[in-house]
Amino acid sequence: MTTALWTPARLPLLTEKRFVITGSNAGLGYWAAEFLARRGASVVIAARNEQKATSAIASILTRAPLADVSWVKLDLANLASIERAATELSAQPIDVLVNNAGVLGASKRGFTSDGFELMFGTNVLGHFALTARLMPTLLATENSRVVSLGSISHEMNEMDLADVMSDQNYGSFRAYSRSKLGVMLIAFELDRRLRAAGLSTESLVAHPGFSLDGLSAARPGITNGSRSNVLVRAALGTFAQGKDAGALPTVRAAADPVARGGEYWGPAGWRQLKGSPTVVRAKNRSRDIHSASTLWSMAETMTGVPLSF
Repeated sequence: MTTALWTPARLPLLTEKRFVITGSNAGLGYWAAEFLARRGASVVIAARNEQKATSAIASILTRAPLADVSWVKLDLANLASIERAATELSAQPIDVLVNNAGVLGASKRGFTSDGFELMFGTNVLGHFALTARLMPTLLATENSRVVSLGSISHEMNEMDLADVMSDQNYGSFRAYSRSKLGVMLIAFELDRRLRAAGLSTESLVAHPGFSLDGLSAARPGITNGSRSNVLVRAALGTFAQGKDAGALPTVRAAADPVARGGEYWGPAGWRQLKGSPTVVRAKNRSRDIHSASTLWSMAETMTGVPLSF
């Protein structure tokens, strides 16, 4: 598989394909939305903040004036909002759902509107409920995909199925890494179940490596990355990359014809921190069938939304 100097220009034209990307009003999600829109895709920014979504759409249109980009209000920390958004999103076919949004760095233990620990409730349960509600629409589209955003942080903590809400000894990074491991467990399990059912919809996971806004290209109103101190950029650039580069594994997983269900896409460089997007190896813990099945059942119970087909 060729990875050197890969750019989104290598993708086929994506006209008549509809991509729903959560949290794409900023960060990695914004870049994925821009890259896909520039290849002709219809892109839906599914996010909470209308003002930020409007800025993201304006930024994309300056680079792809004919792009079809829209906004649907979605708060992944609120199950009622997820249900409303899914109803609106299901009015049209969906080729790819990109579960990109995520909560990171909550120093104090917070909670969703439904009482779940904030990072687990948003990153895992929110996307689980959204995927479940959109599954009939995805299944109605031949060769549709679900791409979930994982993280290299999944390598640093085991999943504690007895304490998914981090009730005991809450630590921000531990809660985050466990939530990302949870995302990956469910995403890989989803692909296993889709394959077992003989369905054409596929589930993949992508991660951005170590990606920073400060190393990204500038997008007024979105990021001013290129204005960062030259020395700081040079130092960070030895082991990190911009979020524009960090979005490329997601873009390939979502739209590259060579991508296949069950794959894990990330940077090709040292420790998967930076580099051209390619298929990489995930820790075995992220593919543990027992943990995935248990977590899946827990998610169905907690959200009240079954994910079956």
